[in-house]
Amino acid sequence: MTCPSPFMTPEREAFRANLKRFFDDEVKPNLDEWELNKAVPWAMHERVSSFGVFGFGIDEKYGGLGFDDAFMRADYAELAFGCGASGFAAAVGGRMISLGPIAKFAPDGFRNTVLPEIIAGRMNSSLAITEPGGGSDVANLSTKAVRKGDKWVLNGAKAFITGGMDSQWFVVGARTGGPGIAGISLFLIEADTPGFTRTPLGGKMGWHCSEQAMLHFDDCEVPTEALIGPENKGFIAIMNNFNYERLAMTAGSLGMMRLCYEASLDWARERKTFGERLIDHQVIAHKFAEMSAKIDMIEAYVERICWAMNQGVMPVAEISKAKVQSTKALEYVASEGMQIFGGAGYLHGNPVERVWREIKVMAIGGGSEEIMRDLAVRQMGLAGQ
Repeated sequence: MTCPSPFMTPEREAFRANLKRFFDDEVKPNLDEWELNKAVPWAMHERVSSFGVFGFGIDEKYGGLGFDDAFMRADYAELAFGCGASGFAAAVGGRMISLGPIAKFAPDGFRNTVLPEIIAGRMNSSLAITEPGGGSDVANLSTKAVRKGDKWVLNGAKAFITGGMDSQWFVVGARTGGPGIAGISLFLIEADTPGFTRTPLGGKMGWHCSEQAMLHFDDCEVPTEALIGPENKGFIAIMNNFNYERLAMTAGSLGMMRLCYEASLDWARERKTFGERLIDHQVIAHKFAEMSAKIDMIEAYVERICWAMNQGVMPVAEISKAKVQSTKALEYVASEGMQIFGGAGYLHGNPVERVWREIKVMAIGGGSEEIMRDLAVRQMGLAGQ
């Protein structure tokens, strides 16, 4: 955006500058290798954590920052997803969507000892909600937890769990009551618990440096204190958690758009056809006008949402609409970037080619475009009332 933002502060500018320097110096030069190896070195978890990005909204006594800032949450997501391989953001940041329930509901002993290790990047945690039979339809999840004496016994499976192969702890949604939203509870389960197994999910279109897993619970026994938060009230905690994930994915799509725009512009200034640079052809220059307009609009939408969140408002409808619009805009910008690059954009190693393969995970993950539209109209009071 060429016009100044009224929401920018010196603190945000410094935060963004430090993060950008880190991504430019330590992440971008290694992305091709990490994508090929299908893993990000564990040291990167600790390096990213050193910027405090996993501590938003968490008390200092548990290793958090002691404050929250939606703008800084979005700043990190924009730069992390836009670093050249959005799988990097997923690999190191998968823990983020599990931290809210842990910080709010886990026993004090856990929050005092294990939570700081997760926030500092020395341990990992994952949120396990999506199942083989459905993702966005959380109210109908089928993994069951049955109380037997002083234990809970879980049976079921989870799918597409980011960080699932290397996380030591999992926040697991399971049905403890009747059907619908009123029968879901959250459990904090350690990876070496008997009856719990996991298998890697392979053959993915993108996010090669981030691993996802299938989780299996076969008569998995956990103590009563593994239940975190009120019994049968886990749905609300899950939904609130999704709002932050969806903000991050919206800002992440913005970062990926910027990547496509900048890479395409560099190419258009260098590449010549018919005796002129690509950018000097009106048909190509107009593409950049449209691409930049979509970037500007998503940036403005993100900032307005962040402002509302910092005022104590959770604008669920706007977050839902923004996620849809950001992934649609990303699809447009990546497609135009591919057209500008021509054949060069179809080759592995081209940043636009990688973004093109990762558009759909942004459009589906965290709530599909269809679900987001439905949630938006319900929150607006237009349907389902």
